[in-house]
Amino acid sequence: MLHLLELARRDLADYFPIDLAGLTVVLHPSTASLWAARPLLPVAWVTTTPAARRYLAGWAGGGELHLLAPAALDRRASNVHGSREMLELTPVALYARRVIAESNHDLPRRLGPGRIAAELRWAWLIEGLRPLVFGPDGAFRPAIARRLRDGPAPSFPPGVRDALLLWGTVIDLLAREQGEEEAARFACRLHPGGSRAALTTAFDNRPFHHTEGAWRSHLSRMASSG
Repeated sequence: MLHLLELARRDLADYFPIDLAGLTVVLHPSTASLWAARPLLPVAWVTTTPAARRYLAGWAGGGELHLLAPAALDRRASNVHGSREMLELTPVALYARRVIAESNHDLPRRLGPGRIAAELRWAWLIEGLRPLVFGPDGAFRPAIARRLRDGPAPSFPPGVRDALLLWGTVIDLLAREQGEEEAARFACRLHPGGSRAALTTAFDNRPFHHTEGAWRSHLSRMASSG
């Protein structure tokens, strides 16, 4: 786990000048222990799409990362291909979330109603650094395939319920089309015009519905490969 965090720190340093090497990592032996330490996690669990709830295994906040210990992560995995690998990436996901939160110039510094509202509104962006850390990852594809089969189609960009599972898919598309450095710069600002304006600008002012179509095709390709 520490090795994964060190690799994430090294890789993200290529894009973001901030260094969070002083973070404290708190490991919990069970979900009950984790939820007791971070009471907002049960609320997040309820508001997360069922396909992704299994992977809500930690919390990033302030100077600490709280997550399930490796043995508990292992027990949480299902028999579906990629489930164990996704859970093993929990510390990397939490670290990347802290990096993007600290690097984003428009996110309120103080934890309060404004910060919480911004994080909910831009959850798909704040959770989206996966492709810059370890590139496209097949471990996510079976879970994405399940999400596309179950329930209504996800919104574009993904809403709060889908942010955890579909984190990285929008940034991945942007990195493919515009390059990784542009994707990193995109993650550091919150467009005053909102998500729609941000995505229109990021994809060279391409009509929004065309970018949405490209993203949905990208999801379908990932699901069919899962």
